Amino acid sequence: MLDFVVCVGGIYVCFLTWSTLQERVTTSTYGADHQRFQFTIVLNLLQAAAASLVGFIYIRMVQRKPMLAMTKHRWRRFFQVAMLSSAASPFGYMSLRYINYPTMTLAKTCKMVPVMAMNKVLYGRHYATHKYAVVAMITMGVSAFMLCKSSAKGIDVVENSAYGLLLVLVNLAIDGAVNSTQDQVFAEDAEISGQHMMCLMNLCSCVLMSVWLLNPFNPELSNAFQFLRTHPRAMTDIGMFAVCGAMGQCFVFYTLANFGSLTLTTVTVTRKFLSILISVFYNGHSMNARQWLATAVVFAGISLDVYMKQAAKRVVVHAVDDKRPVSAELRDEVDEAVAEDGPLEARDVPELVALRAGAAGSEEPAAAVRRRRVVDVAAS
Repeated sequence: MLDFVVCVGGIYVCFLTWSTLQERVTTSTYGADHQRFQFTIVLNLLQAAAASLVGFIYIRMVQRKPMLAMTKHRWRRFFQVAMLSSAASPFGYMSLRYINYPTMTLAKTCKMVPVMAMNKVLYGRHYATHKYAVVAMITMGVSAFMLCKSSAKGIDVVENSAYGLLLVLVNLAIDGAVNSTQDQVFAEDAEISGQHMMCLMNLCSCVLMSVWLLNPFNPELSNAFQFLRTHPRAMTDIGMFAVCGAMGQCFVFYTLANFGSLTLTTVTVTRKFLSILISVFYNGHSMNARQWLATAVVFAGISLDVYMKQAAKRVVVHAVDDKRPVSAELRDEVDEAVAEDGPLEARDVPELVALRAGAAGSEEPAAAVRRRRVVDVAAS
């Protein structure tokens, strides 16, 4: 029970603090001169460095496993994912100049839309009918939220513009390519886990962003250092932002391994909703009744997706428990249950590995593998 409280509390504390600090760093002003921190590549670099370091510590000290043996092909694939990931984040930060934080948070719940689109376009994946209903609910909810703008002026001086939403959609589209590419990396190489992806992808991102920042024609790094010297509070906020994000992912991994996907997904969905509430009431953003209704539609769609995923994955677990023969249809059920789950899908879940191996003609029976919980996607 104590482990459960620590895990769930850790996710809430880390990611709610992370979201609050993200809004503060990207939208607030610092010092008597009221300057904003606008150096998004530096912010991404610090966040990636913290995530890579914490991922390494998690692998070596918590899991007590050796690091992944690297080959040229693995480095190439990690750099490919890192390049896409590094390109996505600036669009999200730039969008906050044109839309407020609750709008961005709600819009980013549409992440499954570009992920599904990219998987279908790039890799030819197919989805169950309910997936399209979920996408429709989320899309309609976010669209209604944008159309039903509050007429109250209030404290919120950021206009929820179509351009800001476009920047978020670009961010989500690139994120979709990132997730699809990560899925392919996982499918190609069974030794790569979510923790390896966290550590090595962010390490490669650090290399790419460092090369960009050290370009003598790019003044961003020197300007960022000057800003942080004159505004030390920003340095504290950015440091806590990076550490909270990285630590939160560790709680996510531990929760996945010990308490299962339903617990994690419930925590993730409620955490996103609480982030909106904190932003609205703590930072004075205004939302009218129609926007609250649109928000409810979005989270209803997400809840439907969670329920259907759990139903599909119970089929997989029962197949293992009942020692059912592994057929092509069962393999399709497995793939449908874990498709589009994103970069932190666990690759070391024995029943999934065994079922896929059996479907491919492996001699290893599914029932011979120790049963563990089927896991879902981590927080984004």
